[in-house]
Amino acid sequence: MALGRSRLWLVVAVAFAASSCQTEDKGPQPRYTSAGRELTKTTAQNRSSGRFIEFRSRYALTYGHTYVVFGSADKNGRMINPEVAGLAPASEDAAPYVIGHFIPVPATTGETDGDLEEQYRSASWRVMLTDAEYNDTVAYIRKLQARSRLWEATVYNCNAFVADIAKHMGYKTPGIWLRPQQFITRLREMNT
Repeated sequence: MALGRSRLWLVVAVAFAASSCQTEDKGPQPRYTSAGRELTKTTAQNRSSGRFIEFRSRYALTYGHTYVVFGSADKNGRMINPEVAGLAPASEDAAPYVIGHFIPVPATTGETDGDLEEQYRSASWRVMLTDAEYNDTVAYIRKLQARSRLWEATVYNCNAFVADIAKHMGYKTPGIWLRPQQFITRLREMNT
């Protein structure tokens, strides 16, 4: 009976992974910026420091990638020395990516090729933060990066990594089996 259940789990996991690949991305979505939660006159003034986190997705040869960009922005909204955090297989070779659809593979949690290139951005939602909110969020990201050593497409993927950050910030999150563009769009829609 246990063998039958494990096979059933494998079939379900593969079905989820395959179903997430069946939809197609739309063209690049507009940029969205939110002032954050509970905007009052005081927090609006505190958010003028330009600190932000941007939940973002980009196109890729496969179904895309979800990650966050964080840092400071100038008065025109341009990023100043942005940092990137996301979860992806720790190799540019395709083999670990394919294997990671069945078993966990070693992961990287930093910037990957194309993350900051505008032509690959498929969706984004920037949230302006107070200094205290920013410091708390960045501290959490650093802890998450330190403990996230494996990537597996159906259990802990780039969407799950970003969802952990969003949940820490108090946001509701969609399911992790969406395509990255859909994940970021739904994340924004659920919280604005």
